[in-house]
Amino acid sequence: MTGSRIRALGHYQPTRVLTNDDVARLTDTSDQWIRSRVGIRTRHVAAPEETVDEMAAHAGAKALANAGLEPGEVDMIVVATSTAVDRSPNMAARVAARLSAPSPAVLDVNVVCSGFPHALATADHAIRAGAARTALVIGSDKMTDVVAWEERSTSVLVGDGAGAALLTAAEEPEIGPVHWGSFPELGEAVRIGGTPTRFVQEGQTVYRWTTTRLPELARAVCERSGVAPEDLGAVILHQANLRIVESIARSLGATRAVVARDVADSGNTSAASIPLAFSKLLERGELEAGSPVLLFGFGGNLSYAGQIVRCP
Repeated sequence: MTGSRIRALGHYQPTRVLTNDDVARLTDTSDQWIRSRVGIRTRHVAAPEETVDEMAAHAGAKALANAGLEPGEVDMIVVATSTAVDRSPNMAARVAARLSAPSPAVLDVNVVCSGFPHALATADHAIRAGAARTALVIGSDKMTDVVAWEERSTSVLVGDGAGAALLTAAEEPEIGPVHWGSFPELGEAVRIGGTPTRFVQEGQTVYRWTTTRLPELARAVCERSGVAPEDLGAVILHQANLRIVESIARSLGATRAVVARDVADSGNTSAASIPLAFSKLLERGELEAGSPVLLFGFGGNLSYAGQIVRCP
């Protein structure tokens, strides 16, 4: 086998939905203010007892079911998250236990909002090297755990959820080479830390970075896979906010692509946002099997990562 492919996807969102009017009862804002600035209408909020690994396991189980595989066939689990409370057992090990996967390699990846493409590349590299044959790659974050609801700049943005991709070895690679990196000098612009732990960002710095630097980096992802932007079937960016998503997609020139806009209904779910949006588009029948799909994440550390994959 010379590569890997995405065989199936799955996603999970908590049942509780918070509207903009609900958020306006917690902080000084309004539905019109939120929609005009970030394009978000609703977000899903996990229950206090609902954990990162629980959401991840739900999404992973759905991906397995959609692939027609059993947990015992998985030999690697990689979970991208930045909101895990405990350090050990890690989220991947807890997912393995929840799914009754007998002996997979278990890794957590913390690259915040670009975590899923980093995790996907890690699993793809392992399969290419012969270290794994079937990998479950999951993005899962409980961002509402790390937000202060009275802080308008961040509370209007976030939501909770998980998305998963089931990878298998393939004779011909269907996951293209990753293009990744970071801008460490700007790393403090997005932070999750302190006591109590809180999500904080320098909004103008992040917005300028995303709209001025990221289009060229997204084009570089396409160049590495030899796919022109106008030939893309879909563009699935980290769902930071609708203005950023639409600005990057427009600058990229992906004129015929379906552009994921799940942020409007789900909010910013950090590492979960790309697989969550991908899975929902596929489930609704909006994507063509085999078409090239750009996955591109960006955010905390001011890091980025992306690759072009073939739609399952």
